[in-house]
Amino acid sequence: MSATADSPSPSTARRAGGAQRGRIRLPFSAWHLLLAPLALVFAVPLIWLLLSSVMSDAEINRFPPALWPSEIDLGGYRYVLGNAMFPRWFANSLIVSVAAVASNLLLGALGGYAFARMRFAGSRILMALMLATMAIPFQLTMIPTFLVMKQLGLIDTLGALIVPSLVTPFAVFLFRQFFLSLPRELEEAAWMDGCSRLRVLFLVVLPLSRPALSTVAVLTFLTTWNDLTWPLIAINHDTQYTLQLGLTTFQGQHHTRWSAVMAGNVITVLPVLLAFLFAQKSFIQSITSSGIKG
Repeated sequence: MSATADSPSPSTARRAGGAQRGRIRLPFSAWHLLLAPLALVFAVPLIWLLLSSVMSDAEINRFPPALWPSEIDLGGYRYVLGNAMFPRWFANSLIVSVAAVASNLLLGALGGYAFARMRFAGSRILMALMLATMAIPFQLTMIPTFLVMKQLGLIDTLGALIVPSLVTPFAVFLFRQFFLSLPRELEEAAWMDGCSRLRVLFLVVLPLSRPALSTVAVLTFLTTWNDLTWPLIAINHDTQYTLQLGLTTFQGQHHTRWSAVMAGNVITVLPVLLAFLFAQKSFIQSITSSGIKG
């Protein structure tokens, strides 16, 4: 058979070329046509919060509600930032969140590495029991936790907010799943060079686990920073308030300064939003890779 028999005919080539010219080439993925409207839907509450923070109280309380501020009113921000306790509340939230993040990264990595690489009696049962605690709602454990913190003398201190969050089962589980996806050969090479398990963990494993570290850090910071229920139970004095707890003081029994509430929530959301945007690539990479092995 000649080579010309295998080649397409001129008419077929013209039809294929016309079909290719007729196709619409988008400068982005076609999935964006679906994801962009969904992203806008999820962004509506944040946009509404930002717009409401620059409205006056009268404009916020108006019915039907205004969709756009008639003029920029920064009275809510002035009220929030002019509150003498606001910097203290912000610092308290930052201290609690940073302490919780640091302890979860350290203790969660140690626990996750032990479950991933060390085999000891009852390890699977212990892992199952630890994961089972994730299904227990906080409402069932807050009274025992309060009694324990009271016995330790930590009630009405920042320690009462830090100690229960030192390590979470989710952090241990996520680190374990990520460590299982790493090749053992790297650790075995380090052992042959005389490294101990701790040195292998800190010098070999953790530098390769930046996606897991970023994910645990962001989720722990998000949970601790936004927590209101436990500070409301454990803290009584306003000097120990966290930011979320302090914002509730702007809502009175007979009058609420909604512009201050909105402005305070904008300031509260900013650190969490920036932290997530900074670590979103590592977050997605960790979620996808942590399910490789069980």
